[in-house]
Amino acid sequence: MALPVRVQGRESVDSEWLEMSRLVDVTPFGARLRLKRPTEVGRLLLLTLPMPRPLRCFDHVEDQYRVWSLVRNIRLLDPERDKGALVEIGVAFVGKRPPKSFDADPSRRYEIAGSASEVGLWSIQESIAEVPTSDKRKDTRHNIPVEVLIEVFDPEGKLTQSENTVTENISRTGAAVFTTLDIAAGGFVKFTSPQYQAALLAVVRNRHVAADGIWRLHLEFVGSQLPL
Repeated sequence: MALPVRVQGRESVDSEWLEMSRLVDVTPFGARLRLKRPTEVGRLLLLTLPMPRPLRCFDHVEDQYRVWSLVRNIRLLDPERDKGALVEIGVAFVGKRPPKSFDADPSRRYEIAGSASEVGLWSIQESIAEVPTSDKRKDTRHNIPVEVLIEVFDPEGKLTQSENTVTENISRTGAAVFTTLDIAAGGFVKFTSPQYQAALLAVVRNRHVAADGIWRLHLEFVGSQLPL
């Protein structure tokens, strides 16, 4: 059901984006759609669409159905082949209004708290996932220098800056790379490794300068893993 949909996202308190798209499919519990800009699992998006009334959980008499939705999965696309779309996402419908904590920090991530309610909406809670520390990570980091290309997405989802660099450490789910790029935490990059024949979407979890005076970007891969 390729319904038109308006997608609103917020990266920070004063940064908001808007994109028009079409649904790939939809149920009363969620939907699948494509975007021309990056996002990540756990983010909240506001969808506005002419939802068929039998599929709605509220606002049955309104022309447009405005429902907050939680990103549950992501698949990276080829924009040249997929009409400019960068990612295909699956979302769970979570309600008419976002949690109060969302207004204070729109970049906060959430997760499903339980099964869908009787009216078809999912309950959510703040994500307990934390940025991995050097001594506690999701996967073992290997101190291997791998040549990679880092390309930065601008607010419109276009690749702008780029840098050829090497990793300080790497795992299936993320990496730390030496950098001269100034990217704040929460920004998105494209991580390309010719050695592993992989191109992955990644989110910046941290940027810091070490004792050697060289900056590092700490990246978490989004939607897929590196085939180490």
